[in-house]
Amino acid sequence: MTESAIAIGNFDGVHRGHQAIIQAAAEAAAGRPVVAITFWPHPIAVLSPDKAPALLTELPDRIELLKKAGADQVRVVEFTRQIAVWPPQRFVESVLLPLRPSVVVVGENFRFGHKAAGDGRTLAELSLGAFEVKVLPMLSDVAPLSSSRIRLALYDGDPARAAWMLGRWFRYSGIVVQGDQRGRLLGFPTANLTVPPAYACPQDGVYAGYLTVPGPGAARRWPAAVSVGSNPTFDGRQRRVEAHAIGQKDLDLYGVRVGVEFVERIRAVRRFADRSALTRQLGEDIDTAKRLLAKAGDVWVPGRPAPASAFVERR
Repeated sequence: MTESAIAIGNFDGVHRGHQAIIQAAAEAAAGRPVVAITFWPHPIAVLSPDKAPALLTELPDRIELLKKAGADQVRVVEFTRQIAVWPPQRFVESVLLPLRPSVVVVGENFRFGHKAAGDGRTLAELSLGAFEVKVLPMLSDVAPLSSSRIRLALYDGDPARAAWMLGRWFRYSGIVVQGDQRGRLLGFPTANLTVPPAYACPQDGVYAGYLTVPGPGAARRWPAAVSVGSNPTFDGRQRRVEAHAIGQKDLDLYGVRVGVEFVERIRAVRRFADRSALTRQLGEDIDTAKRLLAKAGDVWVPGRPAPASAFVERR
């Protein structure tokens, strides 16, 4: 096996800080393959399941995003209680050295080994000169950029702030399931996704966004009005993401894995007196979504100025 440049991290969400780690490894690779090492499931989900954070991406999406960021290969370390008690040296010997690293890049908050005993300095000491270690500082605005802050932005219903940290629109993925068919009866058919608690999703509300269907070629993608919530008008109880592809009436997406991208929040979810009132509001939501999407553009532009909310410290 040829030598490689390695980037290590949990990489949940593959936000701009994670992308910087991958890019630094690519710059140091000098033509060698770039290998991203990530962990699945989340270590906290194994060690303290009741404290596990809601994930920003499923594993297939994480792998795809890491490759888009510049990784040639992605190695997934299955995190177990057995691995959790490895001393730092065993991690280096069992995971890193077989990949013949010439350089290893980590973030300054990277920890590894039993009770998180190791960090970037430990990694450099254990390398014994066999590979170089680069430790990148965390990107920051009012606070270090992190997956936790992205989750908070989503829970605040602020996808613009989340997008600035991610470097793209936040995308919620899932398999389209059979809904109640009420949207179709009202003239606004939706692709319905369940919201399991293990994954992060924006605060309940109505949003402007995009509905995407990956394919072997170019993905299909439509502007959308998106509802997150349990549909209180009809006494719903199950939290769902419901995306109406604007201008599309006959999409058959049941059983298809789709993505819903969130651009801007339109309003809170509320209960309507009757179907007529709800139908009128849905029409207004679609008009608002069209206007907001025309203003925002269909892709997140790298280097776009941060929204004002990015500089508000929220707790």
